[in-house]
Amino acid sequence: MLLGMFLFALNDAMGKWLVASYSVGQVVLIRSIAALLILAPFLWMSGLKPLLKPERPGMQAARVAFSTFELFCFYYAVTYLPLADVMTYWLAAPIYVAALSPFLLGEKVGWRRWSAIAVGFIGVIIALNPSSAMFTPPAILSIAGAAAFAFMMLSGRSLRGTPDKTLVFFQTAGAGLAGLVMAPFDWRPIASMEDALLLSLLGIVAMSAHIMVNRALKISDAATVAPLQYTLLLWAVVFGWYFFGDLPKPSMMLGAALITGAGLFIFFREQQLKKRDQVLPAIPE
Repeated sequence: MLLGMFLFALNDAMGKWLVASYSVGQVVLIRSIAALLILAPFLWMSGLKPLLKPERPGMQAARVAFSTFELFCFYYAVTYLPLADVMTYWLAAPIYVAALSPFLLGEKVGWRRWSAIAVGFIGVIIALNPSSAMFTPPAILSIAGAAAFAFMMLSGRSLRGTPDKTLVFFQTAGAGLAGLVMAPFDWRPIASMEDALLLSLLGIVAMSAHIMVNRALKISDAATVAPLQYTLLLWAVVFGWYFFGDLPKPSMMLGAALITGAGLFIFFREQQLKKRDQVLPAIPE
């Protein structure tokens, strides 16, 4: 899980570097092709039936739409904002999921988690540093992308019967198709072999990160490894400073701390309730 988070942060830093020279559609298209080439052998070994007869096709399509939208939002946002700032907004997604799950999934949320959700939203507001700057396109794209990521997570909860590799395939293929449509409108010649390798490596790094995270969740319980996702923010700060000279503002760090604390509380509370429900169902929160 730690290595997977490191690779995700490296993928994001590489993406920020590349979208400074190439269009977002072009980067997403080449990234997706490289990722699908890595994924293909795993899909072949596990069989193609889940791809040909997917569970709940409508929900699969909705998940692909959300994941494609959030990916484009992310790359557009990091074109203008520091990497750590954008990652802070994205790490708020589990808080959005907890807030929406009672209304969209019928899950019960008690006062403790509602309190953590409120703290998380306060963290988002502090990170935004309310001013006229919060209404700039990059900030709006960050919030919209994080919300789309939350809806993607919610739709994923409704597709528990679909293998992880199948979900990743549809997600990657959807992004690739969107990149194929958009890239021709702003295709920029690849300047060097180094850039060509980086564009291809982007997809390989992302796919490797997905595989490692999924593997970590299979060989250990979620309570052990899932909280390690917040190390992503640490790497975002390090890579943002090292490659781009960006350092988070104090308001961003305070907001990130509140978002992280709220997210961890919500996660551990959910794990605690799951364990209790195994013994006595419907324990009051």
